Amino acid sequence: MKMEDIKRVLADFTLFRELNDFELTKIATISFAREWKKQSHVFLQGDPLENVYFIFDGKIKIYKSDINGKEQIVAIAKKGEMFPHVGFFRKGDYPAYAEAVEPSTLIVVPISKFEKVLIDNPELCIKVFKVLGEKIVDLQNRLEEQILNNTYEQIIKLLIRLAQKHGIEQKNGTILLKSEFTNKDLANMIGTTRETISRTLTKMKKEELIEVDQDANMILDVKILMQEINLV
Repeated sequence: MKMEDIKRVLADFTLFRELNDFELTKIATISFAREWKKQSHVFLQGDPLENVYFIFDGKIKIYKSDINGKEQIVAIAKKGEMFPHVGFFRKGDYPAYAEAVEPSTLIVVPISKFEKVLIDNPELCIKVFKVLGEKIVDLQNRLEEQILNNTYEQIIKLLIRLAQKHGIEQKNGTILLKSEFTNKDLANMIGTTRETISRTLTKMKKEELIEVDQDANMILDVKILMQEINLV
């Protein structure tokens, strides 16, 4: 991918949308594009923290792993998003793994060079802090869910969050959530077991809180789910 192509790609990211051509050129000059195959790692937990990545195409799973190999999914990042958010103004190692869920093309920006661009462009620096702030709020909400909600409520809130971020709105107002997340993935997102997810989804189908089509895609009505846990 040539520099002009990279510049056009970066211009679509919220972080860079209001930059002028000169400012975008500065960032594109220090960036390069690279492709990752499905199930290949962009980086490993503990690797030196060197780059920030912007997703042009594909999906990336961000997860942690403990000494026993137990996986905790932190996030599923998709086209138009950046990761890791801890990359700015921080030295050290990557705090998690990043794995391509599907073939992915990423724009790679070296942190040391990007920080210099941020320092030279205070307005861009403020935008970065806003993005970081939004991510912190999201993580705080998820931590609060684990502390204050039982597993059933956590699963419903997870489905709502995935529907809003990854779902496809249908004409009747429901949301189609494709079967890209396994029960194990869902379990790893909230720290429960695959069996618990399976039992809960079966119960929700019987109670007609969710539907599942012939391709194993979930059809969700967010309002109904929110009513189930008294969010509306």
